[in-house]
Amino acid sequence: MKLRLWPQSLVARTTATLLAVLALVQIAGFTITALDRIRLQRFEQGRHLALRVMELYITVAKTPAEQRAELLRILKMPAGFSAQLSDKPPASLLISPLEEQRVIRLNMALVPMPHELRPSEVSLLGSLQEGRMMIGLRLPQGQWLDITATIPSPRPWYAPGFLIAFVVMTVIAGGVIFWTVRRLIAPVATLAEAASHLGRDLHAPPLPENGPTELARAAAAFNQMAERLRRFVQDRTFLLAAIGHDLRTPITRLRLRAEFIADDELRSKILADLDELETMVQATMAFGRTAASREPLAPIDLAELVRTVLDEVGDSKPELADNLRYEGPSHFTVHARSVALKRAVANLVTNAAAYGGGARVVLHPPSGENPQVRLEIDDDGPGLPPGDIESLFEPFRRGEDSRNRETGGVGLGLTIARDVVREHGGEIILSNRPEGGTRATILLPV
Repeated sequence: MKLRLWPQSLVARTTATLLAVLALVQIAGFTITALDRIRLQRFEQGRHLALRVMELYITVAKTPAEQRAELLRILKMPAGFSAQLSDKPPASLLISPLEEQRVIRLNMALVPMPHELRPSEVSLLGSLQEGRMMIGLRLPQGQWLDITATIPSPRPWYAPGFLIAFVVMTVIAGGVIFWTVRRLIAPVATLAEAASHLGRDLHAPPLPENGPTELARAAAAFNQMAERLRRFVQDRTFLLAAIGHDLRTPITRLRLRAEFIADDELRSKILADLDELETMVQATMAFGRTAASREPLAPIDLAELVRTVLDEVGDSKPELADNLRYEGPSHFTVHARSVALKRAVANLVTNAAAYGGGARVVLHPPSGENPQVRLEIDDDGPGLPPGDIESLFEPFRRGEDSRNRETGGVGLGLTIARDVVREHGGEIILSNRPEGGTRATILLPV
């Protein structure tokens, strides 16, 4: 499996980005703080070193020259300090940086003592950064007091509760960032949900046009788009209904006039053509009514709806009743428009019975691999030419070339079925079965 380290959702991505920026800012801030603390600790170490050195120097300087060696032997030194007497200044370490010299010399000069005891010369070797310094001070009698001091490394992060404070601050900042991002991204999720809902229900209520300016403008643009779509569908529906309605009157007049034709064969042919024309008009008007339907979504038993359709088709074609069967759960509830969905299923079952000599309907509830409801209508007919499958959904396109209404129909059944299913947010797929025949698959969201 490919490990996805980068989150997929907008909330997670924005939160992760802001947390990464926060971490970088904290690292930079802590680095600056650490450098400042190191500098301050170096100054404090220099001041502390100067005081301890001068305390030790005063003690030795007040002692008679012949007793100083014994004093250094028995004197308790501060931690990390050692001292010895010599006839020349120390010269074994590098000269300390000028800034450290100034700090140490200044602090040594600030220690109060009699003027005659002050060292006439001071030698500083080593550095605080190296962790070791040697300081030579010339005693009044000419000897040198060489003091070696070990300086511990600075500890910029040593502070009680530092780690706890850092964790608490990070957790609080992360929580505030996540909450803020969710509040800012929530309208985007609302817009996506509204777009998905519009695909299932063209007459869904408009989005509220409030909030920040950008979001209000996006909601207003979405509402305008939805209104244009509704007007487009309504115009198409009204056009179909008007054409169908206007054609019924001349068809009726032609039917009456055909009755006065003396030639029986000619009269029969004209009446047959008028019957076919009237059937096409009725189908067109039914298609328009389906497109304009505002039936609300409601919970329906899909299994019971399929069984009802099979019974009705079996009643209309008793010779095929034994070839109509249902497989699947006894009951399964979905939210749909019952009249429209029943019409779509009936169209597919009728096609399967007309072209394949029967229909086998299988209902597959949602599963982990397939989160949609799957309804399969199979027949044992000759199948479909692979190149013509998609074109069968076009209006007035029939599955066979005969002009017989009993076998060819009008050519709107699949068109109506696909429109109905797509209004529910689903899809219809036509395919040829490997063992022969055709399969119409309806996919519906849960």
